[in-house]
Amino acid sequence: MSGLAAVLFDMDGTLVDTEVLWWRTTERTAAAMGHALTDADAPEVVGRAVEDTAAHLVRVAGGGDPSRVGAALTEDFLRRVRAGAPMRPGAQRLLTALTVEGVPFALVSASPRVVVDSVLGGALAHVPFTLTLSADDTARTKPHPDPYRAAAERLGLVPQACVAVEDSPDGAASAEAAGCGVLVVPSLLPVPASAARRFARTLDEVTPDVLRECLTARADA
Repeated sequence: MSGLAAVLFDMDGTLVDTEVLWWRTTERTAAAMGHALTDADAPEVVGRAVEDTAAHLVRVAGGGDPSRVGAALTEDFLRRVRAGAPMRPGAQRLLTALTVEGVPFALVSASPRVVVDSVLGGALAHVPFTLTLSADDTARTKPHPDPYRAAAERLGLVPQACVAVEDSPDGAASAEAAGCGVLVVPSLLPVPASAARRFARTLDEVTPDVLRECLTARADA
């Protein structure tokens, strides 16, 4: 495996096309609170935990109960996910290639467990993840390093032997802070470059060897 001990995949916007669904969910909830969502809100919405987005909507709307807003966001997003969340281009091909090479892979998501389990029962039902982590499984979620550190630990590995595949600024920051190699395939938001990050336009461009190169990039950073 040439040093690639495991691959840690983000879910929303990386393996499944749910970032647009989350944006529409947030847009609808914001409108009900009297706020018209714009691109200026994107950094507080895309790739963020439900609690972070709810707190942002309460701030920009000038009031509201963050817990109720969070519950409304989760309920609406879950409804949309259950209606269908297709895999991203190239995702199945990459997962198959990793399986053939015997490289284990895990799911590391900032979505609540109820949403993760819904996707695992739908678009990703056939994918043999070694383990899955949700926002509910660590004290802090992305952009903090906790999720990726926890995933590596549960796999019995150090983060430096793992590559994280992410699509958002917060997700990339989380993986980089944890010490993982980082491959970024942006979706709705541009992701800042760093010496430790490699980029691809789509997962169609990614092979196990490309992921191995991410470990080298991290070591050289």
